[in-house]
Amino acid sequence: MYTAFCERLGLDHGIFAFSHCRDVVAAVSNNGGMGVLGAGWMSAETLAAELDWIDAQVGDKPYGVDVVIPERYEGMEETESGALEKRLWKQVPAEHLEFARRLLSDHGVPEWPEEEALSQPDLPGATYATALPLIDVALAHPKCRILVNALGTPPREVIERVQGSGRLIGALCGRVKQAVAHKEAGLDFVIAQGGEGGGHAGEIASIVLWPQVVDAVAPLPMLAAGGIGNGRQMLAAMATGAAGVWTGSLWVTVAEAAGEPAQKASYLNATSEDTVRSRSWTGKTARVLRNAWTEAWDNPETVAPLPMPLQFLVAADARRRTERYAGVADTQAVAMNPAGQVIGQIDRIESCRDAVYRLLSEYADALEQVNSRGPNEG
Repeated sequence: MYTAFCERLGLDHGIFAFSHCRDVVAAVSNNGGMGVLGAGWMSAETLAAELDWIDAQVGDKPYGVDVVIPERYEGMEETESGALEKRLWKQVPAEHLEFARRLLSDHGVPEWPEEEALSQPDLPGATYATALPLIDVALAHPKCRILVNALGTPPREVIERVQGSGRLIGALCGRVKQAVAHKEAGLDFVIAQGGEGGGHAGEIASIVLWPQVVDAVAPLPMLAAGGIGNGRQMLAAMATGAAGVWTGSLWVTVAEAAGEPAQKASYLNATSEDTVRSRSWTGKTARVLRNAWTEAWDNPETVAPLPMPLQFLVAADARRRTERYAGVADTQAVAMNPAGQVIGQIDRIESCRDAVYRLLSEYADALEQVNSRGPNEG
């Protein structure tokens, strides 16, 4: 599990852990891999505080930051975040906000505390204008060694700025042509995520996508994502030519993860058949756990989800309320729980350290098993 890409980043092994939880990011980096903080829903102030905390935990270990700059979205011509936010809120139909409020009320989710109430939740960093302040913060933290864009090829000026700072920049892709576009734009690496993956993913299966992307972008490093939860799957990814593995669902139930017990229970009780690709949370198709929220929005007889980032705004109140009140009433029925199909094999809580070394041990065992097979063995 040690590749030239690991050497370039100063890693002991090629396990990359995407998480919205700073504790997970720090723990994985401290155990020889690279934690990558998902910053797409954070304000610049929140991200700065999170990275300051990570800096204090990781010593000289590196970590990464993942932002969200879609290539196409509503209001993309607006470059000032405050003006964009006001403009986008005006485009959100009242019936969509009422539909979301009714779903929360029907499932007993408590209201947001009045003393903390804002007129509207903040606009998530899912546009060029809102992502730029996050990039500023990331580049102000020297231990942040990679920037990743979760949706599409980053703008040219972002690529040049990140690379000019001495860092590496990459992006996720779900199709070969997207990977080629990343390479042609000058990115340093690509992350090929199969349709099994959680969050925003394409439709092509991982084991089909990975080798095609490796061939299409060579010699650019490819990190394999989508469906990796044990060492056997990690070996399969490396066998296709991957320079490392990008994991996400694996970390939602670890001891360090910030999720409430009720949310972790939803993940631990889920099967691989319990995920669905839905536009109900972000406006773009994302794989999450199926529940009453996804079914209500995906019902053709109800209101349809809006494009990104408008649906982000519609769902913003639901995200914050279901996160805070995860174990109250029937909150999990309308909670946002992103997960890939690999969630069906994640059935226990373990520490990040144990997860990392389990992966490495299983990888070594699987490799030994393959190498020891005789010519007459299946």
